[in-house]
Amino acid sequence: MQKSQKSYLLTKEAALKDKKWFLIDASDKILGRVACAAASILRGKTKVTFTPHVDCGDYVLIVNAEKIKLSGKKLSQKVYFSHSGYPGGHRLALAQDVLKKHPDRILTSAVSGMLPKGRLGRAMLKKLKVVAGETHHFAAQKPEKIEV
Repeated sequence: MQKSQKSYLLTKEAALKDKKWFLIDASDKILGRVACAAASILRGKTKVTFTPHVDCGDYVLIVNAEKIKLSGKKLSQKVYFSHSGYPGGHRLALAQDVLKKHPDRILTSAVSGMLPKGRLGRAMLKKLKVVAGETHHFAAQKPEKIEV
């Protein structure tokens, strides 16, 4: 590789240097739109220095996860599937039940489906913080509020 070609490649050190925090308020917003915006920021597609094989995205904090809206009849028809690994160990849960018990899991599941699969996607998903209520303990990071 020539010297002129190296200048535009993003190194891992440069990607880790400037990480920002963004705050998304999910109250009365559609699930897919919030998840798409969060995945785009986590992936780093909003930056000029986006590189597909490097984790160059920012941190995302989503508050008011229990007030998220699902379009159509998804609240009563969407099914979340999990398996324990044992024979007959599958569990099915409707979206309305998951939203009552664990509202953060709906957003985490939607965002993880939009990220790359494998080691890189898991590293990006660790930068997603979902809080059920209005209060959070990430005030020291000074998250910048964005509209979706």
